[in-house]
Amino acid sequence: DGSFVKDVVTDPIDLAMVKSINDIGHVMGKRTIAEFVESAEILEKLRELHVDYAQGYHIARERPIGDLELSVPADNRGRAPGTD
Repeated sequence: DGSFVKDVVTDPIDLAMVKSINDIGHVMGKRTIAEFVESAEILEKLRELHVDYAQGYHIARERPIGDLELSVPADNRGRAPGTD
């Protein structure tokens, strides 16, 4: 949940929540994604926790859909959505 991610660097309770949610996801065989990544410090903390994906203003600002180019990562080509 993004509300925990925003303060993961400064709030030990939020850190524990993000770590726990990430660990549970991995135990279930899922990849995890953190939203609201708004600084390099947050991104680094998520890397330390082994979160799989990140999104937020530190990664990229929102853009008009017309400016976006559809791309598919090479390792996902030929796979149906939701199959890992």
